Amino acid sequence: MRSTMERLNTLDAASYLGMSPSWLNKSRLFGTGPVYLKTGGRVQYDTRDLDAWLAGSRRTAVYDFANDNGRARVSI
Repeated sequence: MRSTMERLNTLDAASYLGMSPSWLNKSRLFGTGPVYLKTGGRVQYDTRDLDAWLAGSRRTAVYDFANDNGRARVSI
């Protein structure tokens, strides 16, 4: 994580996150992505906000081994 502010455009922010610019544009439209700044009509992302968004997106995989009988589950 970076402690100083660095502003990135959409293309660079997408690369920083490992996402496509298209995904970042859509997430901005629907309000599901990281916080962004809009100055002078330009969209910019603060790397600290990108780091915080990534940290908040962490998930732990949960699997119920106690109920796993070894057979594949198929829904029809």
